[in-house]
Amino acid sequence: MRRLSLQVSIFTAPSQFRFRLNGVSLSPSVPRHVTKLTTAARVIQRVSNMAVNFPSIDPAALHPVSGVTLGWAEANIRKPNRKDVLMIRVDEGANVAGVFTQNRFCAAPVTVCREHLKAGKGIRALVVNTGNANAGTGEPGMAHTRETCTELARLIGVDAQQILPFSTGVILEPLPIDRLKAGLPAALANQQAAHWFDAAQTIMTTDTLPKASSRQVKIDGHTVTLSGISKGAGMIKPNMATMLGFLAFDANIAQPVLDELVKHVADRSFNCITIDGDTSTNDSFILIASGKSSLPAITLTDSPAYAALRDAVTETAQELAQLIVRDGEGATKFMTITVEGGKDVAECRQIAYAIGHSPLVKTAFYASDPNLGRILAAIGYAGVMDLDVGKIDLYLDDVLVAKAGGHNPAYKEEDGQRVMKKSEILIRAVLGRGNAQATVWTCDLSHDYVSINADYRS
Repeated sequence: MRRLSLQVSIFTAPSQFRFRLNGVSLSPSVPRHVTKLTTAARVIQRVSNMAVNFPSIDPAALHPVSGVTLGWAEANIRKPNRKDVLMIRVDEGANVAGVFTQNRFCAAPVTVCREHLKAGKGIRALVVNTGNANAGTGEPGMAHTRETCTELARLIGVDAQQILPFSTGVILEPLPIDRLKAGLPAALANQQAAHWFDAAQTIMTTDTLPKASSRQVKIDGHTVTLSGISKGAGMIKPNMATMLGFLAFDANIAQPVLDELVKHVADRSFNCITIDGDTSTNDSFILIASGKSSLPAITLTDSPAYAALRDAVTETAQELAQLIVRDGEGATKFMTITVEGGKDVAECRQIAYAIGHSPLVKTAFYASDPNLGRILAAIGYAGVMDLDVGKIDLYLDDVLVAKAGGHNPAYKEEDGQRVMKKSEILIRAVLGRGNAQATVWTCDLSHDYVSINADYRS
């Protein structure tokens, strides 16, 4: 596990304390019936003991993407003294595409994003607030979302339909629209192309660490720059993308091709992670193609340039998605679940998710208890009705646990426990019925997950 830089300052006020984590000022409220020191200890434990093998992210290594600037503000949306409003501005001529939650109780910003992308007027800015999801807020929530777009559009001189709004935080609470609008000028005032790390900090909620990734690749001799951020630590079982993910690159790619690319990438990254099996009301994943690179425009999906860009975007998105799992609420282990030998990808993913969602499987891994029949049970109830369990082999890393649907005579429990004590574990199920395969990334389920979510609004 990565050791974090953590400073704690306890205030004299009995209801609050504040600490700084990797430069992020956090000041969660403390319930009146809990002492400030007890709550401080609980939160300190959350941020110091979790985040499984989380990589060190150097803000200077996050490349600016030409045609994209980012600005943030402290608007006191839910808590004081923290970044909670993000503005991402894109130059005219950029193309933007997105995929969103399939939760029928989707948040107002999700509905408006879909409308504005469909309008096709050319997106010029994104605005994100944390601390409040603006979900389950009815017509007032929709009105507040539109008001946010109108205000930012007025400030930068564009049409309201050229703004994409996003919210994340507590559901079923009114959005403090006046505070959000008041924060927009500050976000505009400090916009810079190099603010990717600040942007990652701004969109955090129960995240303990900001999540960002960046790279530069050569395509046909031209340099293409990619940078992205994501957020999420709980309520993660995407049915499209993740809690929030934004990825920009400077290649010029036609809108229809970008629309295909965002689906391809989501299905191989954010749609392959789960922490707790809950699909959020606000899940959104956005690709921004600024078109500023010298690489000639990509207009077809069957070109070598498209394939190279597709792979680079997918790899960046996979890293952003995996960072969410590594920072999963209460996580102590990062688990890769691969199901292979299936008839098609859909059934492989269905079985992988059944394993990854099982509380019994996840708690066994937390305890390093090789009670591995739980995995077989999850495979069996995954819903693949014609599955021949007599053909299934199950591995933990390189240890063959079950062979031909039964106990492997050569398997020793100490071998299984040795693997389960690791912080990074591969579960591999071989179905023996085809050539398809799928991979899902998840984490274990600990006592801390319960504590974090029981105290989420505290």
